[in-house]
Amino acid sequence: MRVIIQRVLSSHVVVEEKTVGAIKKGLLVLLGVGQGDDQAICTYMADRVAGLRIFSDSDGKMNLSAIQLELPILVVSQFTLYADVHRGRRPGFTDAAPPDLAKTLYDCFCSELRKMNIAVENGIFQADMKVHLVNDGPVTILIDSDDKFGDKFGSKKTIPDRS
Repeated sequence: MRVIIQRVLSSHVVVEEKTVGAIKKGLLVLLGVGQGDDQAICTYMADRVAGLRIFSDSDGKMNLSAIQLELPILVVSQFTLYADVHRGRRPGFTDAAPPDLAKTLYDCFCSELRKMNIAVENGIFQADMKVHLVNDGPVTILIDSDDKFGDKFGSKKTIPDRS
C-alpha cells in the first residue's frame, strides 16, 4: 500500500461537476493498493497516517498528529501510485491491486480511520476526479508499506507483532 499524505489548509474532490468530499485544515491522502496488500497492512497504514506528527506545536515544531488535533482526512483512491515507468514511455500498472481488492482495502482504510474517531471524507472509487487542494507548508510525505513489509520481488508481506 502506498499513500501520499499532504498537509492541507483545504481540499475537495469534484466528480461530474459536483463536490463529493471536502475538508478544511487536515490531511489529503492519496491511496494506492498494491498486489499482495491485505487487511493487516491496511490497518497498519491507517494507524501510521493518523498518528503522523506533521502539524506544528506551540513551538513551531512538527510534533502533532491529525488524531491529536482532531482534524479530518480526505482519502482519494489513486492506483497510479503503482505506475511502473522503468521501461518505455507508457507506465504499466501490473503492481496495482485488481479493482475489487483495491476497493475493499480502500474502504477498510477509511473504516480504520473512522474507528479512531477521525472525520473522513472520500472521493469516488474509480471515478474521474478533480482534486483541489491548498497544500500547507508545503508538507508532502510518501509512505510505502513495501519499505517495511516486503517488496514486489516476492518477499512475503508480514506485519510484526506490536505487543
